[in-house]
Amino acid sequence: MPEDAEKTKRLISFKTKLEERAQKLDSELKEVETMLETVNSLLLEKGFRRLEIPKETLKAETTGREEPMAAASEHTSPMPQAASESVTELKTTGGELLAELYVSENGDSVHVVPAGDKHFDVNTPPFTQFLIERVLLKMQEKDGELSATGKINRDHVFSYDVIQEDNILREIIVRNIDSDRLRELKSSIRWTLEKMYEKTKTQS
Repeated sequence: MPEDAEKTKRLISFKTKLEERAQKLDSELKEVETMLETVNSLLLEKGFRRLEIPKETLKAETTGREEPMAAASEHTSPMPQAASESVTELKTTGGELLAELYVSENGDSVHVVPAGDKHFDVNTPPFTQFLIERVLLKMQEKDGELSATGKINRDHVFSYDVIQEDNILREIIVRNIDSDRLRELKSSIRWTLEKMYEKTKTQS
């Protein structure tokens, strides 16, 4: 009937408008999330520390690797904790375990091992864009400059390794740090892994 056809036509038109609105809102949401990530990154660079970050002592394991992105085939489980080391858990704001962070007794070296049920792809933002390029590399470059001018010994230059297997993060190892860098690294790594975990949940 003509009246039913007109109603159907109006409903289809209304449905189309709703779909367009939904797409627009989804696009706006993604844009806001991107801006939030950028702001969080800038805050971390300025020394911002989230209140929810646990304050327990940390644990670490030192190694002889010196390549920034080292591939590994045998780093599938955390090394046993030495008596002189301590450990803290890195968790999301909701309490989900992301990784365990270890630091040596004298606090100059750290390694981070993802939780057994987490599979962090190193290609997932903001791992490379933030943690590698804006945190780890910056620390390494700064110490390299200090070493070149003789202000610090070459043996004390900051260095790190990212151990991965088929693009899956197995361990992050950091050497030659002080207490300030330890706090910054703990905050930056926890924030990075939480963002990666959120993206993984969205994609699943």
